[in-house]
Amino acid sequence: MFDDQPVRGDLDEHVENMLDLLNDYDITLSKGTPEDARHQLTVMTDLSTGEPEEVDTVEDVEIPPAGDGEEPIPARVYAPAGDGHPTVTYYHGGGFVAGDIDTHDELCRMLANRAEAVIVSVEYRKAPEAAWPEPIKDAYAGAQWTARNADEHGADTGTHVVAGDSAGGNLSAVVSLMAAERGMPDIDRQLLLYPATTYMDPMPSRAQNGDGYFLTAQDMLWFVKHYIDDEIDAHHPWAFPLNARRDELAETPPAYVLTCGYDPLRDEGHAYAQELAEAGVDVEYSNHESMIHGFLNMEGIVDHTYEGVEEVAEQIRKA
Repeated sequence: MFDDQPVRGDLDEHVENMLDLLNDYDITLSKGTPEDARHQLTVMTDLSTGEPEEVDTVEDVEIPPAGDGEEPIPARVYAPAGDGHPTVTYYHGGGFVAGDIDTHDELCRMLANRAEAVIVSVEYRKAPEAAWPEPIKDAYAGAQWTARNADEHGADTGTHVVAGDSAGGNLSAVVSLMAAERGMPDIDRQLLLYPATTYMDPMPSRAQNGDGYFLTAQDMLWFVKHYIDDEIDAHHPWAFPLNARRDELAETPPAYVLTCGYDPLRDEGHAYAQELAEAGVDVEYSNHESMIHGFLNMEGIVDHTYEGVEEVAEQIRKA
């Protein structure tokens, strides 16, 4: 299954423009402190996204603390008009260090409108202030909260999807594993958008796409250094899901895995899709050959973003 290795097409001309813009603003996520990375991602978001789409209802909520957390977990609920909508718990990207519900606000708005779904975007705690496993505790708590409360926002809580991009794709896979082991909450589909699934495996795409296409191989090493305090933890399946046994994967819900041709994470996303399929999970896999990591947040410059968002929305509707 998925025997053919994903490839790169010709780099999209709008992506080339995006990369030129990032170079002009010297956007390099791993060159400073975690606070610097957070600022850089915010600047990048301002450069690459368009005007926020209107959604019928957008509400900021608080989820009770999880793990060692003392403060409530911020979340934002996007709800179309009416009721009976599919429910999505969404986890933003940012290397476990950066990103928040604001950097991914426009993506969640687009998904809510196109999928006609209630999206609950969870702002889990980030490293290094809250290293693994604290973020996964927040992510799991977010999925539980969604399952219990999204009906108050017009959702059909009998249809629950977990979704996320990059680090958030990792968390979506991990929450699916956690829910399968613990028996709750029910999850009907996992959407893994250019996910980080392994720690140090020498995937070819990390070398092929390791520099010059926004996310770099050096960025990934820097992020993991902040996320994982003890290297032995990096081998836990709830840290990087490609560590999971096939019998563990077999209990997880149907999956959709999206990768990008010019992404250092391309091959590990593909490898995880293969492992899920070999475990008997129903998997759909899509490689956007001309795209870079993070393109779903670049609709202000990259036209193909809309095609990608529509593809993800279709997967939500399938749940």
